[in-house]
Amino acid sequence: MGRLALVLALLFAPLGAGAHGGSHPNAEAATSVEAKAADPGTPDLAYELPVAGSYDLPPILRVEDHALLGSDGERAAMLGLASGQFAIVSFVYLGCRDPAGCPLALATLVRLDRTLAARSDLASRVRLVSVSFDPRHDRPDDLARLREGLSPRADWRFFTAEGESDLLPVLADFGQNVDVIPDETGETVALGHVLKVFLVDSSGRVRNVYSTGFLDHRLLIRDVETLLLE
Repeated sequence: MGRLALVLALLFAPLGAGAHGGSHPNAEAATSVEAKAADPGTPDLAYELPVAGSYDLPPILRVEDHALLGSDGERAAMLGLASGQFAIVSFVYLGCRDPAGCPLALATLVRLDRTLAARSDLASRVRLVSVSFDPRHDRPDDLARLREGLSPRADWRFFTAEGESDLLPVLADFGQNVDVIPDETGETVALGHVLKVFLVDSSGRVRNVYSTGFLDHRLLIRDVETLLLE
């Protein structure tokens, strides 16, 4: 099975939703009836979504808008946000075989993409950005095929880098660590990383970071709604 076929197979396999590990208020161990009704067919939440605007999301860090290689083969700013817009940034790679890793991030963004496309009040305010941290193997044509397989309905952009030297400043800026895992011959067989998805505002300020235990598109939507009320 090719890398892209494997990613798509893992992506569309059933995935459970984890509990959020952040500091949102009212995170009780109960299903959010509101969220479930708005998004039927997805797993129940293990907590109640907080009311938009009932909590704060202070800036965590600031990142630059790096130029990378898009799925169309052209260099462009990876964020490219206008004032008042937000980006949801994920780092993934096509060789990832861990269902709780890159496929989980992509599955969450697929659900988020579909939700945004149905929300006229949010569709123009949120951009999804997926960046490969395996530029040696994930070239623009590969990401173009991934994009075609995912069939985005909202604004979802895919990037890779010219090479490691082009990518490393981006990873360092976001605090995304990557470990190369070799086989007995020294050939790279996997990239070890902590799953992180970043919510970034138009000033380049990271307003939240989501990982495996609390990554859910409904919470991402609620956080964006909260920031729009600032």
